[in-house]
Amino acid sequence: MNADSYDAMLTAVQAFHDKHRFRDTGGEDMTYRVALMSEELGEIAECVTKGKSREQLAEEVADLLILLIGTAIAQDFDLKQAFWDKLRKLEGRESRMINGRIRVSEFKE
Repeated sequence: MNADSYDAMLTAVQAFHDKHRFRDTGGEDMTYRVALMSEELGEIAECVTKGKSREQLAEEVADLLILLIGTAIAQDFDLKQAFWDKLRKLEGRESRMINGRIRVSEFKE
């Protein structure tokens, strides 16, 4: 298995969950996971707003990615398939400039 593949990442995060018994100890509870993801997003925002290094930003983004993969494990869905399904939807959408920045969304008239 290619160490850079999504499947390798999924296997590594699953091993981390198993090692710490997340399923048995509340680590896969969705309310808890959402709080952790919010915390990581705050740390990403802090990197951006306080001008922290690219390395620090990369570490915080990696934390969020690990939590996202873990959430797919906890909720038993295929994140890779969800990613491709969502990207196909996004690719079919029009973009608009909103307040001087590009936005690709499902605009409601």
